[in-house]
Amino acid sequence: MLPLPAAIQPFVDQIRAAAADQTPLQIRGGGSKDFYGCLQPAGLLDTRSLSGVVDYAPSELVVTVATGTPLSTLEALLAEQGQCLPFEPPHYPWSTRVAGAPSSTATVGGLVASGLAGPARASVGSVRDYVLGLKLINGRGEYLTFGGQVMKNVAGYDVSRLMAGAMGTLGLMTEVSLKVLPFAPAEATLVFPLGQAAALEQIHRWAGEPLPLNASCWVHDGSAGAAGQDLLFVRLRGAVAAVEAACQRMLREVPGERMDPAQAAADWDRCRDQTLPFFTDGAATGHALWRLSVAQTAPVLDLPWAQLIEWHGGVRWLWAPLQAGPQLQTVARAAGGNAMVFVAGAADLTGAKCQFRSDVPGQAALLKRLKAAFDPAGIFNAGRLYPDF
Repeated sequence: MLPLPAAIQPFVDQIRAAAADQTPLQIRGGGSKDFYGCLQPAGLLDTRSLSGVVDYAPSELVVTVATGTPLSTLEALLAEQGQCLPFEPPHYPWSTRVAGAPSSTATVGGLVASGLAGPARASVGSVRDYVLGLKLINGRGEYLTFGGQVMKNVAGYDVSRLMAGAMGTLGLMTEVSLKVLPFAPAEATLVFPLGQAAALEQIHRWAGEPLPLNASCWVHDGSAGAAGQDLLFVRLRGAVAAVEAACQRMLREVPGERMDPAQAAADWDRCRDQTLPFFTDGAATGHALWRLSVAQTAPVLDLPWAQLIEWHGGVRWLWAPLQAGPQLQTVARAAGGNAMVFVAGAADLTGAKCQFRSDVPGQAALLKRLKAAFDPAGIFNAGRLYPDF
């Protein structure tokens, strides 16, 4: 175990007391991901006092930061050095919006725990690909360290990356080291009036060629005239010459246009944070927001609900009733993936199964063994991922 810093002692004491009494704890930072997973009544373990940058080496492309640090603070620091988190972690400002609150309450711990990434995920990788190391307190109140500050860390099991997407069920992360990257020298967004089938076919063709594709989004734009218009947005990032050559080539192959850079940047941020009209208008329907994760090369899905498609076809978003779950699962599995309720919205989740599923053969048993090893008393975010642990 590591020496215990004074700032960590209160957390250790609270965790040890909870374990002794078998009292569940909810690990929570800014609360921007409270909609994600199955929250259960529990005592609050507030991480926001764990704030601040521990170490930042711009020349080494590594930053170590306390997990309660606001994500916006970290991103501003990186931007001063011309660097960023390339996987574009979402802030979801709508999830905690109250009078007088900041536009974003997301924390660094929340971005790792949720494992959620933005539009560039299909091109640059996931959150776990950028986690180099971390420190955490396990369910026994032990203060541990895993990984380090370099990519080539092969000493044992890569526990640090295991925490990405674990939703705080395995321990309280206190600080994390992340790989960062410089901003791309050039960026451009092209928009093409294409139906869904044609858009998927075209993005798959481009994805197989040496083009600097960074993100894509297909959606039916209801603001484009009375009937609306199907549009494919493609973002390019890379060297100036590569981006310019790709723009010219793609616009020759398919009629389209280049977007104003400022408008494009704002729209991609809204796509990342789910504040585009597709998401805000859908929230008023009383339906749940479903995320269908499928093979990128999956064809158009035979479903009656409008969709927004990201990650070069790998994610299909749609608003549908909770009762549509069996149909959506069947369609998603046939396309090589799965379906889950991402945001319940106004839909009533009472009596419904947890958002996450553990029906992959052997997965539930493995997860239970990990839970028993890290949190034997089962106090951390009980039921957040799955109802039984």
